[in-house]
Amino acid sequence: MIHESLSDRLAQKLESAYCHWDMYRRSSSPNAFTVAISREAGTHGTTVAEEVGRRLKWQVYDHQLLNVVAENMGVQKKLLESVDEKQTSWLSEVFRRACAVPMVSEPAYVHHLTRTLLALSVHGDCVIVGRGAAQILPEANTLRVRLVAPMESRIAAIARERAVSLDEAKRFVETADQQHVTFIRDHFHKDPTNPEQYDLVLNAARFSVTECAELIIQCLHELKTKAKTPALHP
Repeated sequence: MIHESLSDRLAQKLESAYCHWDMYRRSSSPNAFTVAISREAGTHGTTVAEEVGRRLKWQVYDHQLLNVVAENMGVQKKLLESVDEKQTSWLSEVFRRACAVPMVSEPAYVHHLTRTLLALSVHGDCVIVGRGAAQILPEANTLRVRLVAPMESRIAAIARERAVSLDEAKRFVETADQQHVTFIRDHFHKDPTNPEQYDLVLNAARFSVTECAELIIQCLHELKTKAKTPALHP
């Protein structure tokens, strides 16, 4: 058993992550991409991420799995040990720059989280949901996605998912949105609601989970193609 406090589903996700890290160690891909999904509450962010991961056969890191990796020193050590030696100096330098701006609270967790996100970015071929990934990870090899929807649509979605009243769903959405914005602003000094921080903004009320996944993958392929195409100089 990986950890007695982990649920079976979370333990399975962690085992899958271990396999992903081991595969990276054996077959390094220096130009691997990551999809970072930021979402408003009630836009099916994790479901969209899982659909993208399923289609690409990529590892998906939701907030639960990210917290385990960031907070469990044994798990984090395993992740960092799987980073190729050639990438270690890059990881240290990017981490140093990312942490140059003082973080106002929870410094230990936020530092561990930042290092975790950057190490996952070195591996690439993964989808990360929330936790500031879209704000932290390098633009060159990250597709930064934002899922939004009208408030009424999001409240209805949460009411269905949680089997609660619309009033309860509204309180949940407002609280979750505020907590997300506060976390990013306090620790990374950015506004997650600013569309300029993203490569792709999708209205989840207009597109289904499948359609969102298809659009994300299409944009990912476009970015990969551009990354492989040498720039033309006059």
